Amino acid sequence: MQPEIRKIVTYQEDVLIEGFKPAATPWILCAAAAVITNPWAGRFVDDLGPKVRVFGPGLGARLTERVISLAGGGERVEAFGKAAVVGLDGEIEHASGLIHTLRFGNHFRQAVGAKSYLAFTNIRGGANTSIQIPLMDKNDAGRRSHYLTIHFAVSDAPRADELVIALGAATSGRPHHRIGDRYQDLKEMGHDVDNPAAV
Repeated sequence: MQPEIRKIVTYQEDVLIEGFKPAATPWILCAAAAVITNPWAGRFVDDLGPKVRVFGPGLGARLTERVISLAGGGERVEAFGKAAVVGLDGEIEHASGLIHTLRFGNHFRQAVGAKSYLAFTNIRGGANTSIQIPLMDKNDAGRRSHYLTIHFAVSDAPRADELVIALGAATSGRPHHRIGDRYQDLKEMGHDVDNPAAV
């Protein structure tokens, strides 16, 4: 059994000029979102596991394929993230359940050769709710140039009994980044930059 998908929406920006200065190469931010029927809408369900285990892999694979196609290949993806918006007859737990599982996210991580976890948002809202996908470097969580957000909306989704599940990617960091990385701050503060996770 697979989720009932009403539609798949894709989004892409090719940024040529940022901060009044041309980018050396186009900065591509892209996303793919599936609008699906919420199988738990309008009632409390104790165990979300059965649907999560069945729906997660298919959604992850399908959206990964779309995003990678938009980016021009998995090797071109440098930053990535995920998001979910649940309609008003659902719970935040429903949004979380479908994106916070290895069965969903691992398709994307493996396809782009990532080491980092996927940054995320999961919220509740009605049709045209802003979908904001936070991104971070796929291999280095401290690389601030790749702290980004893809921002778009689907005008007729989610309906009250729907979910919007999305993946996003960028082919580079901000074109003219100049605030440094997290490790520089740690070093200036006297911390062990070889083990930033310990701070």
